[in-house]
Amino acid sequence: IKMAGDSRFPDVDTDGSEKNEETEIVVNVGGVRQVFYGDNLNQYPETRLAELMNCLSGGYDSIFSLCDDYDPGKREFYFDRDPDAFKCIIDVYYFGEIHMKKGICPICFKNEMEFWKVDLKFLDDCCKTHLTEKKEELEEIARRVQLILDDLGIDASESRWKRCQKYIWKFLEKPESSYPARVIAVLSFLFILISSIVMCVGTIPDLQVVDTEGNRMEHPTLDSIETACIGWFTMEYVLRLISSPNKLHFVLSFMNIVDVLAILPFYVSLTLTHLGAKLMELSNVQQAVQALRIMRIARIFKLARHSSGLQTLTYALKRSFKELGLLLMYLAVGIFVFSALGYTMEQSHPETLFKSIPQSFWWAIITMTTVGYGDIYPKTTLGKLNAAISFLCGVIAIALPIHPIINNFVRYYNKQRVLETAAKHELELMELNSAEGKAANSKSELEDLAKGGKEGPFYSRRLKVSHSDTFIHLLSEDKHYRTRLQSCK
Repeated sequence: IKMAGDSRFPDVDTDGSEKNEETEIVVNVGGVRQVFYGDNLNQYPETRLAELMNCLSGGYDSIFSLCDDYDPGKREFYFDRDPDAFKCIIDVYYFGEIHMKKGICPICFKNEMEFWKVDLKFLDDCCKTHLTEKKEELEEIARRVQLILDDLGIDASESRWKRCQKYIWKFLEKPESSYPARVIAVLSFLFILISSIVMCVGTIPDLQVVDTEGNRMEHPTLDSIETACIGWFTMEYVLRLISSPNKLHFVLSFMNIVDVLAILPFYVSLTLTHLGAKLMELSNVQQAVQALRIMRIARIFKLARHSSGLQTLTYALKRSFKELGLLLMYLAVGIFVFSALGYTMEQSHPETLFKSIPQSFWWAIITMTTVGYGDIYPKTTLGKLNAAISFLCGVIAIALPIHPIINNFVRYYNKQRVLETAAKHELELMELNSAEGKAANSKSELEDLAKGGKEGPFYSRRLKVSHSDTFIHLLSEDKHYRTRLQSCK
């Protein structure tokens, strides 16, 4: 920063009280120089640039507490900071708000604002959104890295039961942790598929058997396979519940509720079959059992536990409630309008199929969604014209919200891939830092050994020992160095 105008700005060893609003400050940040006037800087006296107005009276200690270097001959102050971010930050002195340029890291920009002592409240709302998203991404990366470190680390202070509980939880919930865990995940996936196939095949009349009362029931072989699948699901759920670190969160989780809904009908049906006949009529028991068997379709949703694609789709739909609401609103308006028009136009035909407007709702639904079963259709010319317009409007109404929904899916999918890659990079960096720390210690040991006249082969053995088995042990010692994630924070 250069103080221009020698007659108006005092030297370092003079009284700084002569500063006035005509003082000019030329800021040199990373080679970029900018002229400021005292009246602009004094609007925000707590900022670093405003403090420069009074730093000369405090001597060199005061000057170097605010800048990186100072040239008394040129009266120039130097800052080794990001010039692109600085160009955005100085807008606060002219416009009272700050906009972050595209391509600047939001976390780095926040650090620059903190360095220049500019409050974050001056950052525009649109830019705060990017900052919030980046913070959430960093927190998610930190959470994933911490989970991996927790899995790798072994706390000797924990009891044997706690260690066993953690091992079971990792074994069932994290297939990537080991080869046996991947095998268990594949088996669980196969049991879900087999159970779903058995449920469907069991409804084929040729594969059903007739009991003593003449009622059709599933083949005993299929029933045995179903029992084996339910036994696997039950054992899996119980083990996961026992090993869960947070039982309440586990029970209330959506996917675990799906697991209960997939298991519960079997046991309720079994109870009703053996005990219900004594309490109610046999026909009522059979109807209840049939209704519960329908609930077995819930187990197909268990596939989402093993499919990242289904999880991404679920998240995209959750984030697209607004677009889905617009779609339903468009269809609802179109169904009401075109069904009313269709009913009115078809009344002149003696063999009309449009008996009422509520009945016409069904025709409007299958027409606007381009299904067209043909069970109800217009017979007049105006009715056919109304039908043509209705399915054209239906195609447009359905197509409009599709693009935002697809964008939400692609954005979340790409974000998950980026987070996974970033977490791996953090672990690789931590491993590299750990190896470098060990290598430095080994080098000092080798120098000491060389001074003691040790033989060469012994050096190589010590060097190999210093690099072996360092990954898991030193990953937990993250207090000794800073990672890129910690630096961004």
